Amino acid sequence: MAVIATGFFDGVHIGHRLVIETLVSEARKRGEESLVLTFWPHPRIVLQDEAMGLRLLNTPSEKMALLKGLGIDRVEQLEFNKEFSEMGTEQYLREIVIGRYGGTAVLLGYDNRIGHDSLTPVQTADLAYSLGLDVIRAEKVSAVGIAVSSTKIRNALKAGDVETASIYLCYDYCLSGVVVHGKKLGRTIGYPTANLELDEPLKLVPATGVYLSQVQVGGRSFYGMTNVGPALETHIFDFDEEIYGETITVSFMKRVRDENSFESLTELQAQLRDDEHYCKKMLSLHK
Repeated sequence: MAVIATGFFDGVHIGHRLVIETLVSEARKRGEESLVLTFWPHPRIVLQDEAMGLRLLNTPSEKMALLKGLGIDRVEQLEFNKEFSEMGTEQYLREIVIGRYGGTAVLLGYDNRIGHDSLTPVQTADLAYSLGLDVIRAEKVSAVGIAVSSTKIRNALKAGDVETASIYLCYDYCLSGVVVHGKKLGRTIGYPTANLELDEPLKLVPATGVYLSQVQVGGRSFYGMTNVGPALETHIFDFDEEIYGETITVSFMKRVRDENSFESLTELQAQLRDDEHYCKKMLSLHK
């Protein structure tokens, strides 16, 4: 028996968290399993040709870790394809929620729409009751007076506003991937960088520019500055190890400046020195 919430939950942001907290709390009260049913790929990518350029806030594994970190007992990822998209709300509740996963109750967010028929939450609730399901409602959540959505977070990141994105997400936005060989230009001026090859090409990359960042390397945490441009390059402070082929995670804390072009390596070196000084000053204030 399970209390079930359905949704894509991209970002597992502050708005999602009320849904998740309510789900966990209600499941525990009932002595049942809390279960999230989510999808991959994103429905818009399957259903809208113009959405092929859509970039997402989480990889499936990141999303699962975030959801389980909030106390969810079980996460199931359903394949979203054209056939699945044609399923109506009643069929989904009857065959998937009740039939496949033993749902006894569903949790509906303020704008939760489940099936191809796109019923309102009120209509979905009425239908769920008719099928013998209990219905739990979660209300809309806002941050600094704004209703939070995955789209608003994507827009903030596209503008380089990683600090607003962090408020909405409740964590610093991050990218993970393997360190690959680059041009090694930074090494010649005292600023070697780790070049990141993303492990999920559908993840959104913030706007071009230089950012103060936190870097996870082999279970250890460092600070650094990351340049987002044609490549993703991070200079890790107080770090001098060969990590080619290793997977690292870069979290974006604050945007420092736009990406610039320089007439000489000397100019670039001077700018990087200024960037490092600024970043370390911000870190001293952050502690």
